[in-house]
Amino acid sequence: MTNVLVLFGGQSTEHEVSLKSATNILNKLNEKKYNVIKVGITKLGRWFLYEGDIKHIKDGSWENKNITPAFLSPDASMGLVVLKDGNADIKKVDVVFPVLHGACGEDGTIQGLCALAKIPCVGPDMISSAVCMDKTATKIMLKNLGIPQADWLTVLDYELNDIEAVVEKIEDKFCYPVFIKPANAGSSVGIGKSHNKDELKEHLKRAAEVDSKILVEEYIEGREVECAVLGNNQPVASVLGEIVPDKEFYDYEAKYQSDSKLVIPAPISETKSNQIREFAKKAFTQIGLKGMSRIDFFVHKMTGDIYLNEINTIPGFTDISMYPMLLEHTGIGTEELVDKLIELAIENFVGEV
Repeated sequence: MTNVLVLFGGQSTEHEVSLKSATNILNKLNEKKYNVIKVGITKLGRWFLYEGDIKHIKDGSWENKNITPAFLSPDASMGLVVLKDGNADIKKVDVVFPVLHGACGEDGTIQGLCALAKIPCVGPDMISSAVCMDKTATKIMLKNLGIPQADWLTVLDYELNDIEAVVEKIEDKFCYPVFIKPANAGSSVGIGKSHNKDELKEHLKRAAEVDSKILVEEYIEGREVECAVLGNNQPVASVLGEIVPDKEFYDYEAKYQSDSKLVIPAPISETKSNQIREFAKKAFTQIGLKGMSRIDFFVHKMTGDIYLNEINTIPGFTDISMYPMLLEHTGIGTEELVDKLIELAIENFVGEV
């Protein structure tokens, strides 16, 4: 059987979302095909082999039972090192499935570790993960690819020492409202929609608490449409889904703690849908993504213009997450999807040797 190491938890602000995603993925892994190795990472960055019931992962109680210190070694001759009773046991790992949203998981760190260890890793590689995690780096790539996006500028946290000058620069470039986003964060953590100068200052300071680099973005009055992409060199783009938030915009609370609606398929024309899917595949292939990504767009409510919003390289896998739902509507169920992602990781790794 294939030894699949599933990593969950992590040190990011999306720790709890990871636990939910991992629970869903673990429940879909076929135990007749895979020997599943569960390793949780705490918010403090401690790694543990978890040998308890999957049901305890979702609420975080896994940390209190059936755990043993362990870590993935960068030494390519080893694998998972398990520390027990003063000894170090080695578990062979055939493929790593990182379910680590946000920093220290989705940003190329885990992917780089897997590359050193010479173990296939589900999803994009180190470089493309890092590019897509940093929203300003993504913006630069998309601009060079000719893919439409909202206008933006970057603010660094130390610039907020003269916040009045920063506000003046933003107001010279944009009209209110504007979006303020930490450059490196997911699940809409730290995002604010600023309608005036006071809100702008507040949102800049809040974003700086999450990341040292802040993205200031033009407001697009648009519908939020998402596309799931699956594959390596010839990826499949799913049917589209539309998010109808029950708040002013789709922030963390709207994603996971509210009654926002997901409409699949999105009620847009076939022509517009095909345009979005082509943009999604172009971004995926040209940035060098592999395996999976969820690519989010805005469709302007008045003009119908399309804008690529962001790329998520380890999209949510909870039971209400758009990525698995979109592919299910495209004809790929979650169990088949998990199988395919593992196959793609091994295929891509073999292709690199």
